[in-house]
Amino acid sequence: MSSPLDALSEAIESGAGLPQIARAASAALGADVGLIDAGGSVLAVVAGSPGRERELLGSGDTVTELSLRVAEATVGYLRFRPRSQLPEPTVIRMVSTLLALEVERTRAPERAGEALVGGFIGAVLDNQIDDRRNLIARGKELGIDLEHGASVLVVRVFPRRAAEGDWQARALTVLARGARSAVPAALAALRDDHIAVLVPGADAALSLRAAESALRSAESAMTGFVVVIGRSRVAADPMDLHRASAEAVLAANVATHADESVLLSFEDTGAYRLLLPAMSEDPAELERFYSDTIAPVIAYDEQYGTELVHTLETFLDNDGSMAATYKQLFTHRHTIRYRLERVKELTGLDVGSTDGRERLGLGLKAMRVLGVRAPVGPVFEPGAEGGRVPKPRATS
Repeated sequence: MSSPLDALSEAIESGAGLPQIARAASAALGADVGLIDAGGSVLAVVAGSPGRERELLGSGDTVTELSLRVAEATVGYLRFRPRSQLPEPTVIRMVSTLLALEVERTRAPERAGEALVGGFIGAVLDNQIDDRRNLIARGKELGIDLEHGASVLVVRVFPRRAAEGDWQARALTVLARGARSAVPAALAALRDDHIAVLVPGADAALSLRAAESALRSAESAMTGFVVVIGRSRVAADPMDLHRASAEAVLAANVATHADESVLLSFEDTGAYRLLLPAMSEDPAELERFYSDTIAPVIAYDEQYGTELVHTLETFLDNDGSMAATYKQLFTHRHTIRYRLERVKELTGLDVGSTDGRERLGLGLKAMRVLGVRAPVGPVFEPGAEGGRVPKPRATS
C-alpha cells in the first residue's frame, strides 16, 4: 500500500495537474492546503468547506505559510492548516520541495512574453509562415519544439452570469498552467473569441492528457463558468497546424451548446466532421444555410423567452417521437406541438416530413459548427412549467 508521499510523487510524475497535486499534498500533510504563485494568485485550494477555505487564505494564527523556492528564487507559497497534529518537519520539507518544483515547471516561461507567444500562435494557426524551418526555429525561441508536429486545443469560456474583472486573462493563465502540467512546453494565447493552446509532439495520448489537465484546472479555479475545449488530431507536419486549428475550432463549436464544461476531440464529432470543408473553405454558404433554417428560430427564442430550439433538438434526437420528447422535457404534449408548429411557421419546414426534418437537422448542425450558442434562460411561454397549458377553446 503506497504512502501519501508516494501518492504525491505519482501525481506529479503523471502530470495530473495542480488541483489533483494539491489534493495529494493535503493528504500527505493531513491539512487544508492552499497553493499561491509568486504574484499572489491562488493556484489551487483544498479545504473542507468554503469557510475553512476563507480562513486558510486569510491571516489566521493557525495557518502556516512557507515560501516555495527553487534555487534562490521564490516561485510561490504554500499555506496549510493541520486538521489535527502538526506534520513532521521532514514531511513538510519534502512536500514543499515537490510543490516548488511543480509550480516552477508549470508557470509561464519568463523568456516568452505574452505578445510574442500570441503573435507566434496567430501566425502558425493562420498559416502565415510559409517556411517550415523558420516556423520550427521561431517556436524553439519560445521554448516549444514543433519539429515532430503538434496538436491544437481551442477553449471557449462562458460565464454563467455577468462576470466582473478581466476573467479572460485569468482563464488564459489557468488553462495554460493546466496544459503545462502535462506538457511543460505547451503555449497558449488569447485569440478573437477563444484561447488557443499548442501542444507539441506526435503523441495523441499526451495531447489528450494536456487537454484533460487544462479542463480540470479550469473547473477547479473558475467556478461559475462553463469551459468548452475542442481538441484536434495530431498534425505530424507543423505546416499543417492551420488545418488542426480548424479541427479544434469545429470540435469546440459543436460542444458549445453544452450546459456543463466539456472536452470534445475532433475524432468524436461524428457526422459534423463532414462539414469541416464547408466551414474552412466556404463558411458563407454554411452561414446562408443556417440563416435559412435555424436563425429565425433562435431569434424568436431570444425575443420571447421560449425554447423552440431545445424542443426541436430533443424531438429530432428522439427520432420524431412526440411521447419521448414531452417525457424528456417534462412539458405537456400540447406545448410541444405548439412549439413545433411555431418552428414550421418561422422556417417553412415541417417536422412531420422527411425533408423538413433533414433540413432542420442540418440547420442545427450548421448552428453548432458555426459556434452559435442557443439562448439559455427562463421560459416565459404559457404552459412551459409543470406541463400546464391553456386548454384549447371549444369550437362551435
